[in-house]
Amino acid sequence: MKFTPTTTKYETAFEEDVAKGLTNFPKYLLSKYIYDEKGDKLFQQIMNMPEYYLTNCELGILKKHTASIADSFNSEKGFDLIELGAGDGKKTKVLLKHLVAKNYDFNYLPVDISQHVLDELEEALKTEIPGVKIKTQQGTYFKTLEKLADYNSRKKVIMVLGSNIGNLLHEKAIDFLKNICQAMSEEDMLFMGFDQKKSPQQILDAYNDPHGITEAFNKNLLVRMNSELDADFNTDDFKHWETYNPESGTASSYLVSKKEQQVKINKLGLNIHFDAWETIHTEISQKYDDHIVQWLAKEAGLKVTEEFSDSENCYKNYIFRRKDF
Repeated sequence: MKFTPTTTKYETAFEEDVAKGLTNFPKYLLSKYIYDEKGDKLFQQIMNMPEYYLTNCELGILKKHTASIADSFNSEKGFDLIELGAGDGKKTKVLLKHLVAKNYDFNYLPVDISQHVLDELEEALKTEIPGVKIKTQQGTYFKTLEKLADYNSRKKVIMVLGSNIGNLLHEKAIDFLKNICQAMSEEDMLFMGFDQKKSPQQILDAYNDPHGITEAFNKNLLVRMNSELDADFNTDDFKHWETYNPESGTASSYLVSKKEQQVKINKLGLNIHFDAWETIHTEISQKYDDHIVQWLAKEAGLKVTEEFSDSENCYKNYIFRRKDF
C-alpha cells in the first residue's frame, strides 16, 4: 500500500520524504538524509577504514595520473572546476595542489548538500592551498545542475569523485548524466569515478565493516528522525544489513526491524508499524564495468574519451564529452 499525499503541509523536504518513505511498502528512506553533521563525520571515518577500498583506489589514481588529468582539464582561457559532492576534499586536494603549483588558470566551485562540510573545506584550503580561488555552493546535485549552464564564459570541468553516481539505479543515473550533458558545451568535460565490479566479498566487507561504523552511519537516519521529528526509534531494535548482487552489480543497505513494533513520529503525527524482520531500504551502491559505463554514456548523449585506473582495476575515473561534437 503506497502513501498518497494529503493536505498535510510539511515544513521541510525531510519531513515529506520521511512520511512518504515510511508509509510506503516496502519502506525506504533516502540516503541523502544520512548526511547531517554527525553523518558527515561518520562518513569521513568510513572513508578511512581499510575495508573501504574506494577512497585509496581513487586517491592512488589521482596521485599517479595528476599531470595527465590536469592537462586534460586545461584550456587556453582557463577553466571552472565544478565538483559535485565535494565532501572534505581529501582527494581533490591532490589535483588542486598541482594546479596551483603549475599556475593553471582555474576557479574551484565545490558543491555539497552539507554547508558544514563546505565551511570546513573552505577553511582547510585557506590554510593548505591558499592559492585556490574557491566559491562554495550548498545544494543537491539536481538543483546545481540547473545552474551549470550559466557557467559558459569558458571551459567547464564537472567533477564527481567517490563513485557518487553509484547511489542511483541505472535509469536515474542516465537522467543525471543527461542533465549534465545538457549543461555542457563543446569544450566542456565530465570527470567521474565509477567503482568497478570485483569480488562480492570485498564489496560486502566495504559496506559492513567489523567496527560498526557503517552500521552507525545508516542508523543515523533513525537518530536524525528522533532529534528533528520527535520520533522514538530505538536503534538497538534495528539491524544493519548489506546485500550484493554480482549479476546486477547492486549493493543494497537495509535497516531490519528485529521485532514487531510501533514507532511514533510525533512531529508528523504518524505511528509506523513494523513487522518482525521488516526492512527499511536506505541506500544502494552500484558497481560497474566498461561496457555498462559506455552504455550509460551513450544513453545520456555522452562518450568516453579517456579513462584512468588503479593498478588492480578496482576503480576507474572516466572523462566524458558530449558525443554530438
